Amino acid sequence: MQSLGAAKTARRSVSPLEGMQSVRATFEANGFALAPEVLSGADCTEVEAHIDALELQGAGTRELLSFDWAARLARQLRDLPSLEVLLGSSRTAFQCTYFAKLPSRNWLVALHQDLSVPVAERAADAPCEVWSEKEGTWYCQPPVSLLAQLVAVRVHIDASTEANGPLRIVPGSHRLGRIASSDVAAHRRRLGEVACVAPRSALLAMRPLVLHASSKASSDAPRRVLHYVFGPAELPWGLRWKHAF
Repeated sequence: MQSLGAAKTARRSVSPLEGMQSVRATFEANGFALAPEVLSGADCTEVEAHIDALELQGAGTRELLSFDWAARLARQLRDLPSLEVLLGSSRTAFQCTYFAKLPSRNWLVALHQDLSVPVAERAADAPCEVWSEKEGTWYCQPPVSLLAQLVAVRVHIDASTEANGPLRIVPGSHRLGRIASSDVAAHRRRLGEVACVAPRSALLAMRPLVLHASSKASSDAPRRVLHYVFGPAELPWGLRWKHAF
């Protein structure tokens, strides 16, 4: 992500306000933006220590916001100037998922949109679909009007390279609403695909509705990521976030 106020044209310097507006416009057009090397080395080391203490049964967990350290980091992230402009009014962290792609857990994910959100309880009158329970939490797929407000922020604990199965994004696909599985391949051919390589400590902000995928790694280098999701503080239709920070 371009440093705010740092870019210059041949005629004049760009003001911080103009820089923020440009970052926001690019984010809304593409559905993602990279902020390289935002966290300090000490921050990453501290997060690594917390992650190493987790006892995982699979490739990750969706329930990190139940830990104080993960909630504290959520508050730090939303106050970063480089993210504040992207979050807008969606400043409540309601989910943090940990993904670990390791030689012993080398997985892939096909192109998809993130359509489900965790809520405190099932609401019978809410216009939501596909209710399910995972790790003791209710999930549902709310209308696109809510999903379009959400911003995911991925914290790279390790460098993400072409060789360790980076996130791949179809730019602009978040503006297409809910995409039928039969149309995914056509949208990728039309819009292209970007591999989101990033250094350790970088942040990637993305709209959950953007089509994204991840291939298996071809190297032994780990790729560990914290995936936060931010949304509005209050939900309609009688829904409540299970976690809200």
